[in-house]
Amino acid sequence: MEATTKRVHEDPVLRQRYSFERSTDSDGGEVLHVDIWVDPGGGVTPHIHPRMEEHFHVLEGRASFLAGRTWTEAGAGESALVPPGTRHAYRNRGDRPAHIRCDARPPTSLQAFLEDAAALSRAGAITRQAIPKGPGAMLKAVAMAHHYSEDTVLLFPPLPPPSIQRLVVPPLARLAGRRGYRPGTYADAA
Repeated sequence: MEATTKRVHEDPVLRQRYSFERSTDSDGGEVLHVDIWVDPGGGVTPHIHPRMEEHFHVLEGRASFLAGRTWTEAGAGESALVPPGTRHAYRNRGDRPAHIRCDARPPTSLQAFLEDAAALSRAGAITRQAIPKGPGAMLKAVAMAHHYSEDTVLLFPPLPPPSIQRLVVPPLARLAGRRGYRPGTYADAA
């Protein structure tokens, strides 16, 4: 039997790598398993998944998890649960890489979102704070924010509050589409 190798998606700006696997849980629901290797200083900015629960399991190293307004530290063998609609983030504040597995239920578009975000990172289109560099990168990011808005809500500055984003993002996303920026294809182009 031939061994299979999972594709690893590198995000050099946020200092992490991902691989994906899907399964079905005992109640028949689909689960996306995301293996995340977070280098020291790496992690993600605060965001919300309105419909998705994420259960993070630290397999190696240590990681800090934000849920709501509270940061907690977890080491190998420990977990952090993020219910749908909860503002959250994670960081590796240590001096060794951390290996985390996230079980996302239901997976919605999380894999495509992470693949697109990593592609923008590899293209040098975002800063360390995940802020787009330049007008083209801004339009790609706006197109992503609009395309994935039902599944992922970004919360970091300089983005305006979600109520203003709902007014501004759709017309900018249409402009991005006219320029040929199509979320779900960024990883293919990288």
